[in-house]
Amino acid sequence: MTSFYTSLNGLKNSQTDLGTIAHNIANAETTGFKKSSVEFADLVANGSAANPRLSQGLGATVAGVNQNFGLGAIEQTGRSLDVAVDGDGFFATRNPDSGQVLFTRNGSFQIDGTGTLTDFSGKALQVFEVDATGNVVNPGATVDAVVPTTNAAGADLASITIQGNGTIYAAYTDGVSEPVARMALANFAAPTGLKAVGSTNWEATGFSGAPAFEAPATGRTGQLLSGMLEKSNVDLAEEMVGLITAQRNFQANAKAIDTATQFSQTIINLRS
Repeated sequence: MTSFYTSLNGLKNSQTDLGTIAHNIANAETTGFKKSSVEFADLVANGSAANPRLSQGLGATVAGVNQNFGLGAIEQTGRSLDVAVDGDGFFATRNPDSGQVLFTRNGSFQIDGTGTLTDFSGKALQVFEVDATGNVVNPGATVDAVVPTTNAAGADLASITIQGNGTIYAAYTDGVSEPVARMALANFAAPTGLKAVGSTNWEATGFSGAPAFEAPATGRTGQLLSGMLEKSNVDLAEEMVGLITAQRNFQANAKAIDTATQFSQTIINLRS
């Protein structure tokens, strides 16, 4: 019976919706996480010569799982290498082994033994090179962020600060502070086309378009907030309402299947 398969598709769709909501809830405290929502589309059995007044619906299908890149709450951490983006830009990191460049909103960075600024998995932060006054010298190319552990006078690195425009300053034990790089933020024509690869990282696709790198506080990239991190943009109250709705949809489709089964059983039990 058509109604049986229509309701079966409804069950599968409800499972997809439940899975997406559960994923959002599980990442409610994940730094830089962006929630997703399921979009559905109706199915109709209709031919070119069919009477439009007799077109029969065949249920629904999943049209897509859309990502919401709205800004999450900003949490103050006080850590100098924690940075949040107050805008649309993405941090870019490069895998030193494969050379793959990924994009993230998680601005929690650290410095390794060679002076390279990396994310928690060891991917190097991408920056613009600067001159002695902090001006970008080659805006068309990004490089790995490497902070010299000693300056020209031989003094050791004491601290690192990041300004709102992305300029990274290194302070040394002799009291000298100098700009060493400027963070590069990536913009995309269609960020919803980015492919999630886990650990709050995304990679560019044909749907998102190629990244356009800009310095913070220019264009629509947004300025940086040092000593802060962007939390997940998941609203737990909203997700719980969605969870109840998805559960009701699942139950309703299950009931429709039960009813269709009873109809079939009635037909089988007919006596001539």
